[in-house]
Amino acid sequence: MVGRIVEIADDRRHLFVHRGFLVVRDTEGERKELGQVPLDDIAAVIAHAHGLTYTNNLLLALAERGAPFVLCGPNHNAVGMLLSIDGHHVQAKRIEAQVAANQPTVKRLWASIVKAKLEQQAAALEAAGAPPTPLQALVGKVRSGDPDNLEGQGARRYWTLLFGAEFRRDQDGEGLNALLNYGYTVLRSATARAVVAAGLHPSLGLHHSNDANAMRLVDDLMEPFRPVVDLKVWQLNRAGENHVTPETKRALVRVLYDDMPTSMGVTPVMVCMQRLATSLAQVYLGERSKLDLPLPGLPLSLAGSFEPD
Repeated sequence: MVGRIVEIADDRRHLFVHRGFLVVRDTEGERKELGQVPLDDIAAVIAHAHGLTYTNNLLLALAERGAPFVLCGPNHNAVGMLLSIDGHHVQAKRIEAQVAANQPTVKRLWASIVKAKLEQQAAALEAAGAPPTPLQALVGKVRSGDPDNLEGQGARRYWTLLFGAEFRRDQDGEGLNALLNYGYTVLRSATARAVVAAGLHPSLGLHHSNDANAMRLVDDLMEPFRPVVDLKVWQLNRAGENHVTPETKRALVRVLYDDMPTSMGVTPVMVCMQRLATSLAQVYLGERSKLDLPLPGLPLSLAGSFEPD
């Protein structure tokens, strides 16, 4: 089952648990109840309001279900995340295998992720009416561990082709950058849930190595899915929507439910993330040799919803 991403962006809200539901209540006036969501249907809760209040019982109930509670900063990036420490019935065995993975295996896996990201970036460019060849040409050149940093080389070409020569990716920027930040926060929360559910430790990454980053593996595994957000931001901008608003946030959350092509047919983005994390655990355990990555090509609902100029 594909769960729901619940985003709370109003300071005047209190969240609590009642009979298996997350309940949202107004904290001003008559303190009316504003809505309920079954806890078992929640994939993640994104807290996007500094004056928000919530109970410890809510955090406990979400952790028991493996649903992350994500804290956002002013730039719409995730700055904190509460995750379950017991996400899988053989979690200890899988983490032991994760720790024991040798460098050749880790480098091979990272190369496959870089290739998948470049392929998805090329698909995003093609859908946006931009030339995909510069990104496609890099795919076959990726070596184990990506020592030539073709991921970085691809990014420099990609942003210019997708958003124009004047665009610069800036995590503290406004406009399109803020939309990208929020979309990536949504992706990160869903990927974090998939990693924990697969019984893996989110800090033990394949490539990301920042000592201050507790979500290194999460940031590794979300890479092939970033172009899904990028194309959605391109579409929003083309429609005149270039700021973070309740409407654009809902549009970015919905990309998790779009179907992507896979070897087993079309599958929602969130399920693709779950399969990728599970396949990584299986590689660590010697049960398979390759990651379960989506096929080249973006969700049809994204790629076909706008005709390029």
